[in-house]
Amino acid sequence: MTAQRDPRMLYGAEIRKQILDRAKDDIQRLSKRRHVGRLVSVGIGDVDEIAVYIRGQARAAELVGLPFDEQHWPADLTQDECKRRLVAMNDDPDVLGVILQRPVPAHINVRSLQSAIHPLKDVEGMNPASIGNIVYNQTALAPCTAAASVEMIRATGMKLEGMEVVVVGHSEIVGKPAAFMLMAEGATVTVCHHMTRSVAAHTRRADAVLVAVGVPGLLTADMVKPGAAVIDIGINQITSDDGSTRIVGDADTDAVADVASWTTPVPGGVGPVTVAMLMRNAVNAFERQIDLGWV
Repeated sequence: MTAQRDPRMLYGAEIRKQILDRAKDDIQRLSKRRHVGRLVSVGIGDVDEIAVYIRGQARAAELVGLPFDEQHWPADLTQDECKRRLVAMNDDPDVLGVILQRPVPAHINVRSLQSAIHPLKDVEGMNPASIGNIVYNQTALAPCTAAASVEMIRATGMKLEGMEVVVVGHSEIVGKPAAFMLMAEGATVTVCHHMTRSVAAHTRRADAVLVAVGVPGLLTADMVKPGAAVIDIGINQITSDDGSTRIVGDADTDAVADVASWTTPVPGGVGPVTVAMLMRNAVNAFERQIDLGWV
């Protein structure tokens, strides 16, 4: 017997499937114009915690018809050598896009390496130029998690234009880009952070709340307006008294779901859509490369 899905939850699986199906069709269409290059996943050092993410990316790439090249570089590789290898990929017509897995060894400046990946091969949307383009409403290669959170709000069927949205968390790769993407859609956006005097005063008036701060249970039911959408981007591992561990978000999920109209579970909410957005970014990058005669 299969477990019954909680009707209060906004699951990511169906949204993921829709995005991947569309990406597959687009790849088939574009492959008639040019050869399909490969996605290159770069992991520096042996980090067990990224293996599950890489497997998910590889599965999604296979589903849409993109070759996936998983590379593991030595942990003692120098910053300059890492950058040299990435720049070589920029010039390789067989490389469609590059995914730089994190975390990286302590001696590596990850922002510098992200800057070394050409914006048109930056399928994660992590190059400063890619993030900066969002200010000008150029969101085709936006950071994947931020784009996924916006997609989850869109999936509720609520009209983004004129919507009151509160983003709790102002990181460079989620909170800030999500805020700009929502503003590009016509939403009125408030961004809260650790210096905000009363986060609840803002979230209680919001039609949608995005929370991404890495604090388990930060968003409680009394902080949510009845009928709102809560998009929980947090991923936190907590350990119970008996030593067992589980993954939870930044919202008190069950309590919030009794108030909100839509709540994303953790896991199973934003995460699956994030991987799908990576594939959508790859499609957009491929099409831009073709249009510019890159491949």
